Amino acid sequence: MTAETFEFQVEASRLLRMMVHSIYSNKDVFLRELVSNASDALDKLRIEALRDDSLGADVSDLHIEIETDKDARTLTVRDNGIGMSREEVVGLIGTIAKSGTAEFVRKLEEAQKAGEAGNPASAEALIGQFGVGFYSAFMVADEVTLLTRRAGEESGTRWTSTGEGTYTIETVDDAPQGTSVILKLKPEDTDDRLFDYTAPWKIREIVKRYSDFITWPIRLVEAGAEEGAKSEDGDGGSGDGGKPEPEAINSRKALWARPRGEVSDEEYHELYRHISHDWTDPLETIRVQAEGTFEYQALLFLPARPPQGVLSQDRRGVQLYVKRVLIMEECEELVPTYLRFVKGVVDAQDLSLNISREILQQDRHIQLMRRRLAKKVLSTLKEMRTARPEKYADFWREFGAVVKEGLINDPDNRDAILAASSFASTHDAERTTTLQEYVERMKEGQEHIYYLTGPSRSAVESSPHMEAFRDKGLEVLVLTDPVDEVWVDAVPDFQGKKLLSIAKGEAELGNEEEKERAREERERQREEYAGLLEWMTERLGDEVKEVRLSSRLTVSPACVVSDSDDMTPGLRSMLRAMGQEMPESKRILEINPDHPLITGLRKAHADGASAPDLDGMAELVHGMALLAEGGLPGDPARFTRLMAERLERSL
Repeated sequence: MTAETFEFQVEASRLLRMMVHSIYSNKDVFLRELVSNASDALDKLRIEALRDDSLGADVSDLHIEIETDKDARTLTVRDNGIGMSREEVVGLIGTIAKSGTAEFVRKLEEAQKAGEAGNPASAEALIGQFGVGFYSAFMVADEVTLLTRRAGEESGTRWTSTGEGTYTIETVDDAPQGTSVILKLKPEDTDDRLFDYTAPWKIREIVKRYSDFITWPIRLVEAGAEEGAKSEDGDGGSGDGGKPEPEAINSRKALWARPRGEVSDEEYHELYRHISHDWTDPLETIRVQAEGTFEYQALLFLPARPPQGVLSQDRRGVQLYVKRVLIMEECEELVPTYLRFVKGVVDAQDLSLNISREILQQDRHIQLMRRRLAKKVLSTLKEMRTARPEKYADFWREFGAVVKEGLINDPDNRDAILAASSFASTHDAERTTTLQEYVERMKEGQEHIYYLTGPSRSAVESSPHMEAFRDKGLEVLVLTDPVDEVWVDAVPDFQGKKLLSIAKGEAELGNEEEKERAREERERQREEYAGLLEWMTERLGDEVKEVRLSSRLTVSPACVVSDSDDMTPGLRSMLRAMGQEMPESKRILEINPDHPLITGLRKAHADGASAPDLDGMAELVHGMALLAEGGLPGDPARFTRLMAERLERSL
């Protein structure tokens, strides 16, 4: 079929220009990307063949082949894996039509600037994050050709481009199964770190550094090698006078099966990069070795930054192997949702190679591993917080909100999650605290762990609800993640101390003697303010459940609180945003009997001030209380008008 020519989209052209003009200082990464893609294709074919007996694909010798041709200055990376259909080539290779392309280009440009400022690694770390690693080939090649045929299909597809704005696609009848990427290499330029990628030593160096652990054999072929030539190990050729056997250049050793002392941190990190496509180093590496009636090994990684979609529960699981054979790339059943950021591999000895997802959900061995892995990750976090606090702080800043989801949906591990968690509090503006540390600092006679939820630390700290707690030196947890609105209701107590919102119910502070004196004073004030409270409750009856005197205010004239069992406004808004219908619930207006505005309002009411003036003041007090907690009056326009009229009279 005649080749068809297409133009790249605007964002794709920008991306390719960056690649062509070598925005990465380490151009060796192109081979890492192509080998990684080939390995993924072999994994996919192995899994697909297990699931579909009718596929008809030969999986007896799955491998990756790297062929160098010094005379033609070409480098070919080929695999006999799953391959791609024409539609997949168009969607994944031809148009770069993924939604993340524009975002990748933007971040790449930002990273370039950072690189110019002395941090080139920030640019190189992006190459795998957005799934555009294939295009790194244009850093070293004047032209890239991709020849591919999907397993089970009759014809293949050839894609060719120089990266200068157009590409061609044609159907090929005799394409072998799998994918070949053929690079017409640019001239060597060591000043620009553009090496001779037809040199066998250079290929071995790159594979050893980045891909030595890959399960599949990576074979090096030198085009034009003399017949009967000896390999570097001194082995003979094929024995039939033909070309020598291709040389496997990776060790294929499963890192999780090797003793810790035999594996370097860099080897672990490279495995992490391979399976996560995140080219920054992991924050922590976790090894698990289970022996006995059910044996398995696991190598887990905690990322340094959140993968895309982690907050929206776009789940990804760890890789599941059975006796060193990959059977599932993303096994969600092995990690709970609140640990969905964990990457790694689990290799079980006693599972079936063709185990299905339906069976996985019920398999007791899978459930056993899931529980053990969750406990291991949580214990590692707890240990990290104590032994490596700076690293833990980095982790918690990025993933703390996700981990806290487990307080809601994993009650069996709730204590372990709490032990691994930390929270902002008024004790220290810079450092988080654990609940254990909070309890140890509690004042004599304090019965509860106090907290306040809100959109930000500044909003929480400036809230009127904090005033009495601040004056008495009582520590308050500052909870600003959306999930905080939910888990506090799922955790009834910690070490017998109930978690109590300072924006709910009555606030009785101090020891028993102080509480009794406060009750006596409040009872006296209730008699004094009875008329005003009754009138305001009646006047604002459509907006509030009741108006009462406050024991939590020392500076502000009023605040709005919820009943002890009522839902907070933040939780109500969050559930509504998720599409749930939430009935309206009236709240309580608390007024400060010691504030001049409130004492003046009481006197005006007692003196029989005109109804319009008092009505407006009641609305203003309520509206100010709503604004103080970050809300809005029910009728903002009316509130503004009343405020303007009141200010006008004061001039």
